[in-house]
Amino acid sequence: MSSAEEPSSRCGWAEKITGLSQAILRSEKFLAGIFITVLLALILVNVVTRFAKVPIYWIDEASIFAMIWLGFIGASVMTRLRIDFAVTLLSDHLPPKWVARLRALATAMSLAFAIGFLVMCWVWMDPAGIASHGFDAQGYAAETFNFLYTEKTQTLEWPTWIVNLILPIFAVTLIVHCAANLLEDLGIARKREQVSLTTAEGAA
Repeated sequence: MSSAEEPSSRCGWAEKITGLSQAILRSEKFLAGIFITVLLALILVNVVTRFAKVPIYWIDEASIFAMIWLGFIGASVMTRLRIDFAVTLLSDHLPPKWVARLRALATAMSLAFAIGFLVMCWVWMDPAGIASHGFDAQGYAAETFNFLYTEKTQTLEWPTWIVNLILPIFAVTLIVHCAANLLEDLGIARKREQVSLTTAEGAA
């Protein structure tokens, strides 16, 4: 492969990663809207039923789960849009070149965290282990003392592993978003989506 072809090839796979990140971002925005609507509806029904002295107890738990999923989805969106919280005490006093390097370093650290978080989810949820037991939750729990697949929520009685699926999902989306951000910071891929704090405040 010639040197002239190598940069285009490198940018090609980088653009695929940023494109995947954008597709995930659009899905996350749509899901966030759904969860916000569901959460508001649950809270409204909860207020009305409690005022009427006929409370529906499972609504409290459903609201908590909706808020948890919304929080993780929102955190993933904020990471890609670069509107998450940041301490700029050091970067405010650095030249632009070093600010870019510091941003890339911070993004790389976030990517490392996301990968570590995914590994933790894999060890905790142990999909290979539960599959090796023929998806027998009781047998798996008896041997490994991992009761994730036998526990259920208190009022809704949903399997807790379904509720906890947001954790590995968040880890995967965070990896993709951090990888896309890092490729943009390093100049390997063109910047597709970036919202500064000033822009966000102006839109508000």
